[in-house]
Amino acid sequence: MMSETRLPVPERTGALWWRATLDMLPLSISVIPWGILCGALALQAGMSPLQAQLMSLLVYAGAAQLSATTLFGAGTPLLPIMGSTMVITSQHLLYGFTFRRDVLPLSLRWRASIAFFLTDEMFAVALKDRERSGAFNPAYALIAGFVFYLFWNLATLLGIAAGQYIDGLDKMGLDFAIAATFIAMTLPAMKNLPMVAATLVSGGTALVTKPLLAEIHIIVSALAGMVVGYVLHRMRR
Repeated sequence: MMSETRLPVPERTGALWWRATLDMLPLSISVIPWGILCGALALQAGMSPLQAQLMSLLVYAGAAQLSATTLFGAGTPLLPIMGSTMVITSQHLLYGFTFRRDVLPLSLRWRASIAFFLTDEMFAVALKDRERSGAFNPAYALIAGFVFYLFWNLATLLGIAAGQYIDGLDKMGLDFAIAATFIAMTLPAMKNLPMVAATLVSGGTALVTKPLLAEIHIIVSALAGMVVGYVLHRMRR
C-alpha cells in the first residue's frame, strides 16, 4: 500500500507569536539605549514629549530620527531634513526588492503592514527565517516587526521621561548601541567570501568617503560593497 504524502502542518498562532518574539528579542533589547537616546535628544532639540513620541510612532527609523532631530534642532528647513531621511533609509528599497516576489501575492493590507514594520532588524530576522524554512512567512515577519516596534517606542518613552530629569544623556555613550545592533545583524550573515568582502569594502569605503562626501557616503559605500559582493558571487558560480 502506497504511503500518503502529508502536507506540512501550519504553525499555530500562539507558537508563531512565541517563536517570532524570541527571535526578535535580542535585537529588541540591544536597541533600547538607541531608543532612549532618540527620545532624550528630541527633547533637547526643542520638541514636546508628544512630538518626540510621535517621531517613533510614525517615522519609526532610528538613524533617520537621530539625523532629523539634529537638523531640526539646528533650525534646518524641512526639505533638507526630508532629503537626509531619504538618503539614510535608502537601503529599504533593497529590502523591498528582496521580498518582492514573496509579498506580491498578498493583499494590499498585508503588503502595507509589512512595509511599515520593515526595518533593518526585521529584514535580518525575516530573511534568516526564510533561509531556514525555505519560504517567506508574512505572519512571522509582521509579528517580529511589531515586537521590535513595541520595544522601540517603549525605549523612546523611557528616553523622554529620563530626558526631562537627567542631563547629559547624549554624553553617556548610548549611541554605541547603534553600532552594536548592526554588528549583531551583520556577523551571522558573513558565511562566505562575497559576504565578507562586501561588508569589508562597504565599511572601508564609508570611512574613506565620509570626510569627502558627507551627504552621500552611505550610498556610495553601500553600492561599492554590493558591486564587489555581486562580482565575487558571479565568479564563484
